[in-house]
Amino acid sequence: MKVAVLGFGVVGRGVFDMIEKAQGMEVGYVLVRPGKVDAEYKTDSLEKILSDSSVDAVAEVMGGIEPARSYAEKAINAGKHFVTSNKALVAAHGLELSALAREKGVAFLFSAACGGGVPFLHNLACAVKTDKVNSLGGILNGTTNYMLDAMQSKGWSYEEALKDAQMLGYAEADPTADVTGLDALRKIMLACAVGFDVLPNEGLLNEGIDSLTAEDVEDFKKRGLTCRLLAKGERRERGVSAYVEPWLLESSAPECAVLKNYNMAKYEGECSGPMVFMGQGAGRYPTASAVLRDLSYIVSGEYYMLSDKAAAGAADNSACFHNYYVRLPKAFADEFKCADKQEDGADVRLITEKLSVSEMHAVAKKIRAEGAKVFFAGLEMEK
Repeated sequence: MKVAVLGFGVVGRGVFDMIEKAQGMEVGYVLVRPGKVDAEYKTDSLEKILSDSSVDAVAEVMGGIEPARSYAEKAINAGKHFVTSNKALVAAHGLELSALAREKGVAFLFSAACGGGVPFLHNLACAVKTDKVNSLGGILNGTTNYMLDAMQSKGWSYEEALKDAQMLGYAEADPTADVTGLDALRKIMLACAVGFDVLPNEGLLNEGIDSLTAEDVEDFKKRGLTCRLLAKGERRERGVSAYVEPWLLESSAPECAVLKNYNMAKYEGECSGPMVFMGQGAGRYPTASAVLRDLSYIVSGEYYMLSDKAAAGAADNSACFHNYYVRLPKAFADEFKCADKQEDGADVRLITEKLSVSEMHAVAKKIRAEGAKVFFAGLEMEK
């Protein structure tokens, strides 16, 4: 199978290297920016790729929504199988691109868009053929996991952890999508689409780690708790829930063993019970390996991750209840019913009684609108 690669950045180079070594595959072209054509296999013309009948598949690793969406549509309309690692593209346009691919009889696969090298989405897609998946999620962002691990194991500040993650290439120059939880939210959207046939595009809630301080981490340690950023999706009576939050976990929780930039994705099926997948969630070759897996699935006749029943829908987080750990100024402490409260200078650290995810995020938004700083994390209380 001859494969054209769109993009020649970190992941694109990895895909190129792996295709050259893979059995039964060869590189058709690599699409690069104008002025970057410095080898015979490179081109700055998408039309050259699309008009070449020997190119069977296109692997898009550019990132961003445009021009990736336009390129995807053109490739699929030209009869090319399409594989992507682009979570933003699939979250925004995956349903329409999958439908177009079915219409044209070509593949649309995106397992590299959630979990990097972790074989999560493909196994999830296989599971739903014979089992009912009721919940899914996990640690889906390697950047924030690296930062949280560094802050808790090395005593670093948020700024020190971020700078180190950027130096190692785990965090972008603009880390906003990672540290606010948006990246993990896009991934849970894709997982819900595969696992529940619902791609939630409304009602989603995300809280990241950008409000976390070294003082918060010290307090976690005193309480014997570890912080991880978790994405969660569940079937609900009124559709699905989908959100991202920091969580404080006891040391026995498996998530506490996920260190550095690793991911841990999981789902729970009615018959299978909990299934867990762990590995590197980002990086040149881990992500490229997932792109190559998708290409190999095409060779074996597996074309789709989304069923023809998958549709957009709203997430409902009003029925998800748990306790929260909250740090906020004393003046706002009465916003919550508390199970525990401790003063810390001008702030108060409290454990709330159970409240819904929707309510917690709404209260935090209200407090922040008044100029106050808040950190909150989900908490599983001992029964």
